[in-house]
Amino acid sequence: MARIVVTGGTGYIGSHTVVCLMQQGYDVVIVDNLSNSNTGVLDGIAAITGKRPTFENLDCMDFMSMSRLFSRYTDIEAIIHFAASKAVNESVEKPLMYYRNNISSLVSVLDLMHQFNVNNIVFSSSCTVYGQPDKDHLPVDETAPIKKALSPYGNTKQINEEIILDEAHANPKMKATILRYFNPIGAHPSAMIGELPNGVPQNLLPYLTQTAAGIRPKLRVFGNDYNTPDGSCIRDYIYVMDLARAHVQAVERMLKKKSQEQVEIFNLGTGRGLSVLELISLFEKATGVKVPYEIVARREGDIEQVWADPTKANTVLGWKADTPIEDVLVSAWNWEKRIRNI
Repeated sequence: MARIVVTGGTGYIGSHTVVCLMQQGYDVVIVDNLSNSNTGVLDGIAAITGKRPTFENLDCMDFMSMSRLFSRYTDIEAIIHFAASKAVNESVEKPLMYYRNNISSLVSVLDLMHQFNVNNIVFSSSCTVYGQPDKDHLPVDETAPIKKALSPYGNTKQINEEIILDEAHANPKMKATILRYFNPIGAHPSAMIGELPNGVPQNLLPYLTQTAAGIRPKLRVFGNDYNTPDGSCIRDYIYVMDLARAHVQAVERMLKKKSQEQVEIFNLGTGRGLSVLELISLFEKATGVKVPYEIVARREGDIEQVWADPTKANTVLGWKADTPIEDVLVSAWNWEKRIRNI
């Protein structure tokens, strides 16, 4: 079966995608520098799939080491590029780190793909490229204008998409699929892998589950004065396993040459917007666990409301996010309970 390199493959979305790829018979090589993950993830992947994936502890910005990897694996058919720093508020505080890491790593990967004649890439992008969409572009489809990013993180995704388009223009053999995620949540149903950021979580759901587990005293809700029904931000929360499946389908679409376009772009979401306060309430109902929270000031870089129109992904890619939100929230709680021995 085809060999796929997954950069950032021990990370949250990467690890779930590796599981899906391996279960479909792909030969996976994970490249990760473990900056926001750990090798215990490999044990979880092996427990689920019955096979330990090949792992290379490398930084995508280390061009020489990455070049040696491409030299060793001469049959790479596609790259799925997750490797990036990904916290909106951290990027506001550390913009140079985000520009250096997120942009340089992609440039290195694309350069080596060109050198070694690897022509297929799936790129992990984000709905942050849309900024705060106008009301007439909610829900957001792929034709919505790309607005000025509200954070350096979002800006790196915009810049990286432009880099991919420029490289595709210069290299007619290259094929790229850009997947613009909305808000991934949840864990594998086995609870063997899930979201486990190093340090204090930057994303809502792991902070919520850690609060439910008693590790954090209170969940902080950043603002209740937004122009939304309950004043809190609205997002499109997508199950990580549904998201992972989309990457497999994107790879298969490229390898089977189903598209005549060099670069395809898909929004990956459910099409349903939920507020932060709604998500807390749904978690409490699904798990029976109360989550103490407090309202604090707005957080710089946060978008007020955004959710997807996933029609293109549904019809063209043949993909749909259809796992009930209650099941997704229970999966996240089961993962938290397992790692905390609750």
